[in-house]
Amino acid sequence: MFRLDFAALRLFALSLVALAGLLALAPSAHAQSCNEDIAAFGQKRNAAIQALNAISKAHGGKLDPIAACPALKNLSAVEAQMGAYLVKNKEWCNIPEDFLNNFKTGTARTGGMAKQACDLAAKVKQMQQNGGMGAAAAPPPVKLPGGPL
Repeated sequence: MFRLDFAALRLFALSLVALAGLLALAPSAHAQSCNEDIAAFGQKRNAAIQALNAISKAHGGKLDPIAACPALKNLSAVEAQMGAYLVKNKEWCNIPEDFLNNFKTGTARTGGMAKQACDLAAKVKQMQQNGGMGAAAAPPPVKLPGGPL
């Protein structure tokens, strides 16, 4: 089974909360718009994390790679959209450079986890199609004795 680094996701979520706090201190109308946009991304991201938590809970604390692959791809896509928004609106929303760098690092980590889960899911599906055995694990063909019988 595949293990998700929940500690990294929690740290990443806390950094989003910190950004929301920083934006709340800005007294302009565009800060309000930034807060609303980032909150909407945060809700999508939290829903994706909750889906991963449900998969993990259903499998005794481990992620089934087949079920986790699409959920991690979804989380990665949400984070990529949010990252693009943050980069595009960095000045407008007064987003600190170090937060943006940490966000990019977290997004890359999520993408790596998604790739790892999807690669593992593909291997599991291939093994299932081969009757539970990989081609290399199949027994060799029976060799018939040579010569006159």
